[in-house]
Amino acid sequence: MAFPLAKSWDVFIAGGGPAGLATAIAARGQGLSVIVADGALAPIDKPCGEGLLPNGVEALRKLGIEIPEGDAYPFRGVRFVDGSTKAEAEFPRGTAYGIRRTHLHRVMVDRAAACGVRMLWQAAVTGLHPEGALVAGELVRARWVVGADGTSSRVRSWAKLDERRGDARSGKNVRFAFRRHYRIAPWSEFMELHWGRECQVYVTPVGREEVCVSLISFDPKLRLREEEALEEFPELWSRLKNAKYASSERGAITVTRQLRRVYRDRTVLVGDASGGVDAITGEGLCLAFQQAALLAKCLAGGELARYQQTHRALLRRPTLMTRLMLFMARHRRARQRVMELFQSHPESFAALLAMHVGEGSARDHLSNGIAMGWELLKA
Repeated sequence: MAFPLAKSWDVFIAGGGPAGLATAIAARGQGLSVIVADGALAPIDKPCGEGLLPNGVEALRKLGIEIPEGDAYPFRGVRFVDGSTKAEAEFPRGTAYGIRRTHLHRVMVDRAAACGVRMLWQAAVTGLHPEGALVAGELVRARWVVGADGTSSRVRSWAKLDERRGDARSGKNVRFAFRRHYRIAPWSEFMELHWGRECQVYVTPVGREEVCVSLISFDPKLRLREEEALEEFPELWSRLKNAKYASSERGAITVTRQLRRVYRDRTVLVGDASGGVDAITGEGLCLAFQQAALLAKCLAGGELARYQQTHRALLRRPTLMTRLMLFMARHRRARQRVMELFQSHPESFAALLAMHVGEGSARDHLSNGIAMGWELLKA
């Protein structure tokens, strides 16, 4: 294996996806030496909605990453569709982008390389060690070990950090997501969320002639009959049924999970390995980038207790949004009333979107929540 075993690194990162690369880039910005290992070969793909909301774009910029023109497709807001009821709002600030996950990964790999991050591809992390971590059974010495190896993190298990604040294994917090690309020009300047009886469908423009369609459900069987599931959405299906596939279908699980601890001794977790929220919020990447920037500062100062505390704070707003949107997913009648409110009072939906992307004050969000509750009670 061609890497300097004798050298000791400040930070070893298990996982070369967006969370791991963002942590590596941020740690280099703090003057730390960093090595990343991943069993895959770049660029790494992962089933997701492929939308970067404005707060996620801003978090990337703070890492020194600009999305190249042509690699992404801008959209200016979000549209909810529930049958004939629709609500849409523009983002209060900034631009969002739809970007193929492989394009995003390539951009981040290039940035990490330019920052001096050492990357080991097709190098499986096989365990932890008192002096660092094991790669293919060989010791890589490091002061800190970061687990950025996703939802099913092995580092989390090795470090005995699996204890949850809520039990995702009951099935209540586990859902199934499937993604496919279609060769069709985007028909909207919005990312669309279509609400159905058994699932939700995201449509994100990712190119001039391509959209990403993601289906999320509590029912894993929907992947076996995706076209039948899409037929529940006549307007959407009429657009897609004759479009050619631009990719094969890929699936993954999405889990709402909060851990009691995200570090132990010299091992610390980031991104989906450290817990997360359901993909319905579209918050995964933004959270990972924010956690990465925070973690780098805490590693440089040796303050992992501060990382634990602030990590929990970062999850509060996305967790609230997750609960709201999953409530809408589970309760059709309540969702229909909420959608009618959003359609008749567009300012309510605009305020909700502002909260979703971290804009506005707590007082504004409270006032809007009270107003929404009152309107629903009247309904």
